[in-house]
Amino acid sequence: MRKNDLKKKLNSGKSAIGPFVGFPAPGLVEYMGWLGFDFVVIDCEHGPMDYETAENMIRAAELSNITPILRIGLNEQQNIQRYLDAGASGVMIPLINNGDDAKKVVDSVKYPPIGKRGAFSGRSAEWGLQNMAEYIREANDETFISLQIETIEGVKNHKDIIKTDHADAIFLGPGDLSVNFGMPGDTMNPKVLDTIEELSVKIKAAGKHTGTLGINVEQTSYWLERDINWIVSSDKKFIQAGVNSYMDAIKSQLKDTPSSF
Repeated sequence: MRKNDLKKKLNSGKSAIGPFVGFPAPGLVEYMGWLGFDFVVIDCEHGPMDYETAENMIRAAELSNITPILRIGLNEQQNIQRYLDAGASGVMIPLINNGDDAKKVVDSVKYPPIGKRGAFSGRSAEWGLQNMAEYIREANDETFISLQIETIEGVKNHKDIIKTDHADAIFLGPGDLSVNFGMPGDTMNPKVLDTIEELSVKIKAAGKHTGTLGINVEQTSYWLERDINWIVSSDKKFIQAGVNSYMDAIKSQLKDTPSSF
């Protein structure tokens, strides 16, 4: 099994930045690696990619040495373990509302004696070429688990979620928090910011990493200054920012009507 560079970097005290990728595009994932990001979160919760496409996106990540994490919408063992068998280096599971939800993720990701994941010689085990005992040991050590707190119930039960053994990180979702707090899209609202800051202190005290969204330079800098070391941005926002910057720079030179050919 491949070494998990994201996990290694975070555990060494360094920051890690990468995007959600919601387009079913292996080439885009590969490109994000060549651009120098630490990881991608392949968004199988909201994105339209099927399992085969997700597997090819994982392959693309490996080509450019970027760590592939999959956000998987359904917290069920058979659903989670098949993406891990395909080679995902870790998972981000949304809508974790209590300790039972969190424990269910760990059981799905980790092999016995830690969890309940079923053994299979899939792509992550070099299609059976890697020794099974060695692979299971490495998988339990290397696979990254992130639990998402993004609801009022999740915030209420944060202590049980944060203390979950073998979870590496807690991702605090400002988008859904803003919706649940009755201020949709206002991710820099003081109530959202205060919630994330308060929980991040508790997460760090528990020996885990805090992740959150950084869709622009302002938001990313805000969280880095507050010692949140795992920042996830957005493929769409990168494209949007680049296009807007380009169009703003040249719009004064554009003619209202196209030239005749």
